[in-house]
Amino acid sequence: MFAVRDEDAALDIVQDAMLKLTERYAHKPSGELPLIFQRILQNTVHDHFRRQKVRSTWTTLLSALGKGDEKDDDHDPLETLPVQSASGVPVEPAAQLEQRQIVGQIEESLARLPARQREAFLLRYWEELDVAETAAAMGCSEGSVKTHCSRAIHALAEMLSAKGVRL
Repeated sequence: MFAVRDEDAALDIVQDAMLKLTERYAHKPSGELPLIFQRILQNTVHDHFRRQKVRSTWTTLLSALGKGDEKDDDHDPLETLPVQSASGVPVEPAAQLEQRQIVGQIEESLARLPARQREAFLLRYWEELDVAETAAAMGCSEGSVKTHCSRAIHALAEMLSAKGVRL
């Protein structure tokens, strides 16, 4: 089991797990609830770390784009994140260029996904919606969301691997 070192995040995770337990399993006998809660909590922690990893990857890649023109009304705030030397973001121009190229290849690969796969992937991993919220937003079942996300991830990995991109 992973340890969540951020106290606020840990409290949020426990709260989310408790809500899921009460929303979905209130009808179960009280003797079954501790085991069910433990499993829900484990899954919620795994979801937290998965989202954190995806967010970190995107933030690192997007922050490497450097500072945009502050006077430009159309600038993307993600492009203006400060680059910190301890963050692992390359400071050298060659490394920044390489990351810009990788971001471009990721964007091209995302654009090549079928619309439903792209929508599910972006809602789940960029907008950080859970499966149920994504299903509601897309007007489909939770199983369809999982299928679309799985296929999107595999297709993206295949497309990026064919381009020589390793994240």
